[in-house]
Amino acid sequence: MRRREFLQALGASAASLAVGGIGSKAVRAAGAGSKPNIVLILVDDMGWSDVVCNFDNRYFETPNIDRLAGEGMRFTSAYAACAVCSPTRASVMTGRYPARIGITDWIRPTEATVNPEGYEGGASKEVLCPKNYVFLDPDEVTIAEVLKPAGYLSCHVGKWHLGGSSFYPPVQGFDYNIGGTSAGQPPTYFDPYRISTLANRQTGEYLTDREADEAVGFMQNAVDGGKPFFLYMAHYAVHSPIQAKSDIIDKYNSKRKPADLSASAKYAAMVESVDDAVGTIVGKLDEIGIRNDTVVIFTSDNGGESAFTDNAPLRAGKGYPYEGGIREPWIVRWPGVVEAGSICDEPVITIDILPTICEVLGLRLPGGRVIDGESIVPLLKQTGSLRRKELFWHFPHYRYSQELPYSIIRRGDWKLIKRYAGEKKYELFNLQDDPYEQNDLASAIPGKVRELDERLGIWLRYTNAKMPKKNPDYTNKAEKNRVRVG
Repeated sequence: MRRREFLQALGASAASLAVGGIGSKAVRAAGAGSKPNIVLILVDDMGWSDVVCNFDNRYFETPNIDRLAGEGMRFTSAYAACAVCSPTRASVMTGRYPARIGITDWIRPTEATVNPEGYEGGASKEVLCPKNYVFLDPDEVTIAEVLKPAGYLSCHVGKWHLGGSSFYPPVQGFDYNIGGTSAGQPPTYFDPYRISTLANRQTGEYLTDREADEAVGFMQNAVDGGKPFFLYMAHYAVHSPIQAKSDIIDKYNSKRKPADLSASAKYAAMVESVDDAVGTIVGKLDEIGIRNDTVVIFTSDNGGESAFTDNAPLRAGKGYPYEGGIREPWIVRWPGVVEAGSICDEPVITIDILPTICEVLGLRLPGGRVIDGESIVPLLKQTGSLRRKELFWHFPHYRYSQELPYSIIRRGDWKLIKRYAGEKKYELFNLQDDPYEQNDLASAIPGKVRELDERLGIWLRYTNAKMPKKNPDYTNKAEKNRVRVG
């Protein structure tokens, strides 16, 4: 589908889906001012409910994250672009929907240098699923590549998970890669880490502490060198293996835990260590006198893993199309611009990060491609709302043994989940009236289902999304009747 046809089909709601400046390199926009530093903190598998300022479960402790929210803007309807990690990470780096990039599932560790095509799935699956790309194409333009012509020094710390060694952060514009590999989780959280891009340093050292130490070292060196910087602090935590420092575990073991909270003391301790790292990084900005010259963005790549944490009151967790799988903590601190302690209820999503950074720095968007995200600067400045009216997700894969391939559209308060297998094709929720998705209205309001399904279909064609297809060898009819968890 041509871009003009898509814009005509969706109308003004698609106005933000714009191609940037000419050429593949970002250039300084006219009238731009000083160059603030950018600190982007992306936590792995941290759910919306893991952060006290979002929901106090009377057990977790996140004072540094809460303080950051009190000094900036907290978003109550912020989303990851996927319910699993690699697609969201690709969306963060490029400002583009995962469906457009071809990374729609988490990437298994690989050194492959060719992205696969075709379909996969055995006779027990009702539909065949498109093969997931296994690396971020070097032709994609990342935040680091956008910032490099403007003189920025860029450092990635922590989890990369966007391809093998031929596609590590330096291939995508980063000057430094500390800890990023093809792996989606560390072998262990304690030194010796056995991470090829992170040298062992002190036996027993905790990985989250080490990441924070590397981050502040990079910031200090950049300031000493007189360079504006972009720090991408992509924590491995709080992903499995669930390992934490013994003294913090003891602290949570001694606390009274609510009877209805399923999270463990080890997991709560991991959350606290991430919070400590936030405190270390933000504290360093104060120490070296660049607090007012630095924009800090804090979020997560997908909802909390239900095996380890409790996303309640949101429904389900990582991998699922419900709010517990895709709604994330999201905080932006921009001293002198963002009102301290402000709260925004307008939906935002991880594809918005790149265009937001571009507007903050007065840079044009990468050219020669569609940038799906929209700058949220009007929200940060409280000068206006976003132009778009809809958000989309596409996960054409099976997840665990419970979840079927699905796509999602959120338009206003309405959210439609469309599945490509099973007996129940649609679920419809009004998030204003039913934020925890307990009342499926699909059968009661079929007209709304048709309306949203039509708009979802237009978007899927516009992004050239890879779709599941009927499996001619499907034999396990009983699979259709199983009980779905979530």
